[in-house]
Order: sequence, then C-alpha cells, then structure tokens
Amino acid sequence: MKLYIEKGVIIITLKVSALASGSSGNSIYIESEEKKILIDAGLSGKAINRRLEKIDRQVEDIDLILVTHEHNDHVHGVGVLARKCDIPIYATAGTWAKAEEKIGNIKGSQQKEIKQKEFTLGDCKIRPFAISHDAQEPVGYRIKSSSAQIAVATDTGEITPEVQEHVKGSDLVVLESNHDLEMLKIGPYPWHLKKRIMGEEGHLSNDDAAAFAVELAQNSVQRILLAHLSQDNNVPELAFLTIKNMLIEADIELGTDLELSFAHQDEVSPLFTIE
Repeated sequence: MKLYIEKGVIIITLKVSALASGSSGNSIYIESEEKKILIDAGLSGKAINRRLEKIDRQVEDIDLILVTHEHNDHVHGVGVLARKCDIPIYATAGTWAKAEEKIGNIKGSQQKEIKQKEFTLGDCKIRPFAISHDAQEPVGYRIKSSSAQIAVATDTGEITPEVQEHVKGSDLVVLESNHDLEMLKIGPYPWHLKKRIMGEEGHLSNDDAAAFAVELAQNSVQRILLAHLSQDNNVPELAFLTIKNMLIEADIELGTDLELSFAHQDEVSPLFTIE
C-alpha cells in the first residue's frame, strides 16, 4: 500500500480488483491502508477465497462486506464468508429484509444497517447512493481515502441525477455496460426478460454506458472499469467499440483522456492502485 505525506497530509491510495463480474456472480475487492473490503460476494465462499488468493489475499483478511442488493449473483457467498471469518455485513434496511434468508444465520453484531449517507470506517469514507434496479433499496457505493476515490455503479437501469452526483470526480468508476441493445432484441431471452433488462430498473446498455463515459471523462474521471457484461447479449469488443466511437465524437482520446478496461466473469483483474 502506498502511504506518504504531502504538505502535511497523509496520502492514502486505494487498491482494487474485480474478482468476478457478470450474471453468474459479482464481487469487487477494495483495499486501503486500514481496511480490506468486499463489495458483494456473489460466488461461493470457496470461489471467492480462490480468487482472492490470485491477488495474494485471503478471506481472513476481509474487514467488511458491502452489499449492493439482494439478488443471488451479489449475495450467494456473503453468509458463509461472514460466518467463517466473523465479517460484518453492511446493507440497507430494504436489502436486509430481502436478503436475510439467503444470507442465513449470522450474529446480530455482524448485521450492519446503513442509511444513504456517508459514514467512516477506518481511513475510508463510504457513501451509499441509490441506483435504479428491480430490488429493494439497492445502492451503489463511493469509497474515498485521503487521496483516491472509487465509485461502483452497476445493476442500474438508468443513470439518475443521484448516480451522477456521487460518481463524478472519482479516480475510478466501475460502470455497467451490460448489453448491446440489438443483440438483446434478437437474442434467445423471453420477451418479459428482455423488457426487464431494457427497463429503467434493469441494466445499462452499451449506448447508455458510452453516453455516461463521455460525461465522466468531461468531469475529470480518467479510468473506467466496464462491468457486468452479459455473456449472452454482449461481447467486450462491441462494448469497447461503442464507447470508443462516442468518445471520439466528443473529442475525447482513449488512453490519454480516459482509460477503459474490463471486469470479467471468469477472470480476476490484476490488483491495481488508484491515487
């Protein structure tokens, strides 16, 4: 962990790795000098541990789990990890009401109910913010140290003013680019599922992500990690091309003004530093 002093202020960087991203399971690891955090644990406990080992971390290292919402691809391994390592779980009241049965029995001291306002844990300021998804009180998260800020905005059918407010100015944004609209329309999903995905409480399309990427780049965001890509209705090359073309139209240069990378379902992204 990079830790130094500049003009009398302690500068604390953040490290991040996408352990898994997609409809089969989601989990993001974020580390500060004092705290090691999981945002969601949508794989089995064993799978999460194996993926942490790929970045030289252990489940026993985790200080807390932040839950975005109650869908199984975000909470599948939360309970077993919490019970095994006595990890506190942070979620909104609505998420607790829907996820408690999936998480299973844990100690009362591990059940942390959060409000949609900023709170501090160690050297991290954590700000939940509402997202637009068909879940009970779902949230994204902004995590800030003294010198770095990461925002996670996935599983949202639209970019609301609240998402805009809390994501802008981040050093890294984990942004959903779930589907190509034409692939979804002609794909094998039943119409009711297609309608859900395309709806305001569904998932962001590549076009939606591209439009917001332009806005983020114009507001000083320099790195975006594209996440939650559908395995049936998207491919990374298409998501990249859609966003690249819209950035070019806005006179934003990839690799100079903005860096794009991908979080994958079956690959752990390298642990990289944000400062």
